[in-house]
Amino acid sequence: MSENLRVAVIGAGMMGADHIKRLHTRIHGADVAAVVDIDLDRANAAIAGIPGAKAFATAAEAYASGDVNAVLIATPGFLHEQALLEALPLDIPILCEKPLTPDAGSAWKIVQAEVEAGRKRIQVGFMRRYDAEYAELGGLIRGGELGELLMLHCRHRNPSTPAGFTNEMLINDSVVHEFDVIRYLTGEEITSVQVRLGKASSKASAGQHDPQHVLIETESGVLADVEIFVNAKFGYEVATEAAFEEAIVNIGRDGGPYVRRSGGWGGQVTPSFIERFGAAYDVEVQSWVDAAARGELGGPSAWDGYATAACCEAGVEAQKSGEKVAVVLNEKPELYR
Repeated sequence: MSENLRVAVIGAGMMGADHIKRLHTRIHGADVAAVVDIDLDRANAAIAGIPGAKAFATAAEAYASGDVNAVLIATPGFLHEQALLEALPLDIPILCEKPLTPDAGSAWKIVQAEVEAGRKRIQVGFMRRYDAEYAELGGLIRGGELGELLMLHCRHRNPSTPAGFTNEMLINDSVVHEFDVIRYLTGEEITSVQVRLGKASSKASAGQHDPQHVLIETESGVLADVEIFVNAKFGYEVATEAAFEEAIVNIGRDGGPYVRRSGGWGGQVTPSFIERFGAAYDVEVQSWVDAAARGELGGPSAWDGYATAACCEAGVEAQKSGEKVAVVLNEKPELYR
């Protein structure tokens, strides 16, 4: 077996296929050893052109092959719990796409299983932490040269949603990113969530109230608000404005050249998360691979996945009640301190 990580990618859908290509073409120190998907045709298509990679219908078959020493889980969130519980006893590095699991109860089970194993093995795929602009903003907050951070104003806009994207998914699949990045930037847990529903877009799918305004408070009193707008027809935007005692910092604005000609001006709007965060995904996976070689994590832990799941539960409750809802967390295990 080579010194490289021999990765089994679980799930060959959109995210899985993207990670397979990334591991094969851009990541150093790792090889795609196996791809697991219940649709074997899709798994075989995903490994086309990757020497030595094999397709399997189940993770158990991939592990039994003896040629896997790391796993990247890219299945839909409701399948994560089973995949994690199968992988943890193997004591191998695990990168699990967000969410850790879809709810706080099952996420806590994963935390307990990892604590029982006695070693942090699970890294959760919150890719914004690896975006250059978010990383720079985090450095400004921790450096203190701009004074205390007081408020965060977040915009999360998607041009459209796939079929079946429910009202609750605005919180669980979209604002989950803001919950994590707010925890990352402030270094604090979120204590409460409130959701306000205003005028709804006629472009929203049936069952969605879109957009929504999410109000968040952290342990020290930092206030954050999120505009979640998943049918914003102008395009894709993820941006944050941070209000410090001595400065205002903006990140995530449209990139590229700003052109003025023929009596007009403007540039291009980012079309999707692929263009906005493609580089961040590369950095994230490389960080996981590099840390795994040292026997460490290269990013968010299972505790971070659990804490964001608890925030999402509070957010969905607040969405339904209109009230401010406290985020309830179990005591943080020593393993994650």
